[in-house]
Amino acid sequence: MKRLAVSPTTTPEFIEWWGRRINDNIPGPSQGDSQATGKYLRVVPSKLEIIRQDFERINSELEKKIKQMEEEKMNLRLDIYV
Repeated sequence: MKRLAVSPTTTPEFIEWWGRRINDNIPGPSQGDSQATGKYLRVVPSKLEIIRQDFERINSELEKKIKQMEEEKMNLRLDIYV
């Protein structure tokens, strides 16, 4: 980062010019650029998000298996009573 030493010979006009000169090198956001770049951006999930999605998928599969086994258990009980 560049620093400006303020001395008695430094005028307010020079300080203002120096600030503009540095800030002119920083591109500001413009409406056209942000819309054009938006179509090239994509969301990349984090490792934690991927693990959470895998957990939810496996959990739902296990819940389905549990329901299926409970139904089979009920059917076997009904067969015994009949």
